[in-house]
Amino acid sequence: MSAGGSLLAAVPAAGALLLTVAMRPREVGAVAPLWLAVVRAALLTGVYAVLVVELLGALHALTRPAFAAAWLLFLAAAATAAGLRQRRATRTAPTLTAAPRPVPVGAVVSGGSADPPAAVERGATGPDPTPTRAVRAPSGLLAVALDAWRTAGRGERLLVGAIGGLVLLELLVALLAEPNNFDSQTYHLPKVEHWVAQGDLDFWPTAIHRQVTIPPGAEYLLLHLRLLTGGDHLYNLVQWAAGVLCLLVAARITAQLGGSRRAQLLTAFVLATTPMVVLQATSTQTDLVCAAWVTCAATLVLDGLRRRTGWGTVLGLGAATGLTAVTKTSGLIAVGPLLLLWGLAQLRLALAASTATPGPTAAGGNRRPRPVGGLARTVGASVLILLVAAVVVGPFLARVTAEFGHPLGPPRLRESIPMERHDPQSILVNALRIGHTAFDTPLAPLRRAGAEAIIDGAGAIGVDPQDRAITFGREIFPEPAWYPDEDRVAFPLTGALVLIGAVVAFARPRRIDPEQAGPLRAYAVVVLAAVLLHTSMIKWQPWGNRLILYAVVLAVPLAGLWLDALFRRRRANPGRPRARRSVATLTAVTVLATSALAGVLALSYGFPRRLVGAGSVFTTSDWDTRFLRRPQWADEFRWAATAVRDSGAGRIGLVQQNDNWEYPWWLLLRQPDGGSPDLVALQSVLPERPAADPSSVDAIVCTGSRPACTKLVPAGWRLEFRGYVGYALPPGR
Repeated sequence: MSAGGSLLAAVPAAGALLLTVAMRPREVGAVAPLWLAVVRAALLTGVYAVLVVELLGALHALTRPAFAAAWLLFLAAAATAAGLRQRRATRTAPTLTAAPRPVPVGAVVSGGSADPPAAVERGATGPDPTPTRAVRAPSGLLAVALDAWRTAGRGERLLVGAIGGLVLLELLVALLAEPNNFDSQTYHLPKVEHWVAQGDLDFWPTAIHRQVTIPPGAEYLLLHLRLLTGGDHLYNLVQWAAGVLCLLVAARITAQLGGSRRAQLLTAFVLATTPMVVLQATSTQTDLVCAAWVTCAATLVLDGLRRRTGWGTVLGLGAATGLTAVTKTSGLIAVGPLLLLWGLAQLRLALAASTATPGPTAAGGNRRPRPVGGLARTVGASVLILLVAAVVVGPFLARVTAEFGHPLGPPRLRESIPMERHDPQSILVNALRIGHTAFDTPLAPLRRAGAEAIIDGAGAIGVDPQDRAITFGREIFPEPAWYPDEDRVAFPLTGALVLIGAVVAFARPRRIDPEQAGPLRAYAVVVLAAVLLHTSMIKWQPWGNRLILYAVVLAVPLAGLWLDALFRRRRANPGRPRARRSVATLTAVTVLATSALAGVLALSYGFPRRLVGAGSVFTTSDWDTRFLRRPQWADEFRWAATAVRDSGAGRIGLVQQNDNWEYPWWLLLRQPDGGSPDLVALQSVLPERPAADPSSVDAIVCTGSRPACTKLVPAGWRLEFRGYVGYALPPGR
């Protein structure tokens, strides 16, 4: 990567940071205002990135100069907005306001907000004697951070150190490791190369339908890095940044539900040490990106539980919905219940305002607010959310509909992942299998006993546990998932804490926080609804743990709140039997310590990127790192690509199957000047886009099946095959 590429890659990050400064909330009493500004900046940056791709793609201008100009314009606009905000803050800096009085959870605050959790913890009954500035300068934020560190206890500092250490080590791995995710080699990264080669977003003939049918939101972000830097060296940073965003937003959700600083740190710690999060944070998968957009929607929804949502937040909800849809449609399983909760809360607030004590009018009479106005505003805001989401995801859905006649793609896609049976028995069996895989442990006897119980129980209620209508592809349940592999690793500790937290928040929310019983129960209902909907709509598969990652991230705040309540009750109830208090506390501490160990082991020995051992990012070459999933293929791809390059072939045909690796060809067959190779598919699953004629190419490269390759090689050509990879050349080459 050139120095110019490095500087260009820093422009989007700099713009997002400036937006964070510009978008800090102006109102006093906003919960975790800095993290709210991060959410706003992330959503705006994400929408801008998607719309730039769509606009330039429509203009056939997916080029480096066009993207560089777009991001320089973004940086200039963000800098201007940040400068205006800072000047406004400087003019209003001497103005101090007293913190408002605490408001009960169910109360309606017209145009204001409830107290931040810290005020509730203090038990204040009047204005806080310490004035609160509406806006803090960056130096003030640093002072606040230093003060927080000085006042933190030993346990809180330990949590901060563990979280920070993991995040920094993940950054190191993300920077050192080459992209080597299996799906990325098949369709995530090849679609980026097709866009670059074409200069637009039009679909292309391909044997791998996922290159055109799977939502491309995360790949849009990769496309920016590809064009700005000229390569894939920074690709892993997209998921790493998404992981950091998940940590921050999960902490803010905890604060919105009444969590103290310790509860927020516990939430971030549990999430940061979850093996699936650790491994995906250095990957080119898409699950953390989806989870980040879902949690952004969740935190904006929670802001709307106590006060009417402003139009800016409505736009944010639309952006989060659209970004989720264009990244991974399964994330909408959680966004849907969240938006329903938001709508109900807004209607409740409108109704409460309409039944409030009438205020005086200018004529001396009383005027009662009309509920119709509140209803109309909520309906209008809901429509606006859908419109904004449609602007973000609509162009992609329009292309899919035009190609396949359905916005969800071809029948093959619509029938492979979604459940095809929805009777209660089938849903129960599917949920049990998903739970078994998610809670898997290295204890083989426990795994076997659980699987046998599920299989026997399924038979007793008349459901085949291997039924293709509820099972992905040809996979067979059960499948071990305990090993720290980015595609399938289980999360038993996080899952257990989340399950306990969700059940307590739903059944006995006052045990967590009496002042937040309503929001806690409502949020728990949303989490449980998302899990139920997921198990009702998505078939079991060995890789299902990563598909439900969005729900895990959404639910972790409930685990942090429950743990904090557990530790708080131990200190607040000295009269409770000491043995019982000690056992509960010791168990919780042991689980947290084990969780930390799991996170460290996943980072150290996880697959296919690790810090130590065979395949370490420090001792493995760049090319071999790409093939850690299939080491035997590394030399085979090079062998075939060398023969094709030496032949002087210009137009090269591709023969492959749906799950074969295509991306190595884009790396090995690039033009001498770094330009994209002329690769064309000799097979196509797109009815309206026929494959190229084998006689029109100068060479053929094949992966997977030799018989499939043989059928397409013209007569008289020389075909060579070595294991997984082959090539064919015409006579004389």
